[in-house]
Amino acid sequence: MPANIRWGIVGCGDVCEVKSGPAFYKCARSSLAAVMRRDAAKAKDFALRHGAARYYSNADDLINDTEVDIVYVATPPESHAELAIKALKACKPVYVEKPMAISYQECLRMLDAAKAYQQKLFVAYYRRSLPYFLKIKELIDIGAIGKPQVVQAGFFRPPLFSDKDKSLHTWRINKEIAGGGYFYDMASHTIDILMFLLGKITKANGVTGNVAGWYEAEDVVSASFLFESGAVGSAVWLYASSETEQKDWIKITGDKGSIRFSTFAFSSIELSTEVGISTFACPKPEHIQQAMVQSIVDELLGSGICPSTGETGALTSRVMEEIYK
Repeated sequence: MPANIRWGIVGCGDVCEVKSGPAFYKCARSSLAAVMRRDAAKAKDFALRHGAARYYSNADDLINDTEVDIVYVATPPESHAELAIKALKACKPVYVEKPMAISYQECLRMLDAAKAYQQKLFVAYYRRSLPYFLKIKELIDIGAIGKPQVVQAGFFRPPLFSDKDKSLHTWRINKEIAGGGYFYDMASHTIDILMFLLGKITKANGVTGNVAGWYEAEDVVSASFLFESGAVGSAVWLYASSETEQKDWIKITGDKGSIRFSTFAFSSIELSTEVGISTFACPKPEHIQQAMVQSIVDELLGSGICPSTGETGALTSRVMEEIYK
């Protein structure tokens, strides 16, 4: 690897505008070399605004660009496996958006390719690198709540305007493209961060339903799961709630107290023990993937470790699949 990691983006759409794209040229020892989008005019526009030297309308051209060191796959999930495996075969490491793929079997194919071509594979479960969740992990690891026993979580959100109009439906509620509905797109973050905080989920099951009927994919999921440590968990995700019932919370209860936080809202972390309640504030960063991107750059240059790998990403997909089934 060179002294400066040169990134190439396949699929420079909306997620790349603020969440991830700027991170590639704002991180230390990192730059954005090339971008790709099927619409060449949009690819050119993105390249000009974000300082990429080259743009493409064909993914193979970017993957085979000799001045691209690592490929970021930011397309919808149905193409993650195909594009990631192509990049791995080209002997380039890959950073792939979440969920890792539309099925656990596709995740395993990606892992096999990474092993076969001796390349690193990272997944965009970027909460693992954020100060907010690192503070929660620190509190749990130092025993602030004792031994974790029970996990409870809930996420309720009203339907989007686009959900109610078939002509405006996005790929995120198309099971053929996304693997499922908003559960696959959003709840994957909750499942992944819980395993980052508490260890592997070894058993999971669930019930899915469609209570609003705005689209074919599930809009409600209820799940129960068991951690390797023995802690048990339950969660409900609803993407068709009323405006007054919006929720985003996770509570981990141990034998000495509890800790409450959120997946998306970055609400104050609340630690409750016998000595009282303490709160901790960690605001949402401007570019939410920047810390994760920096960890990847550091690992590729031999000075750090990225906490979100193909192995951890695949495990999240396996748990989601067990719940979904």
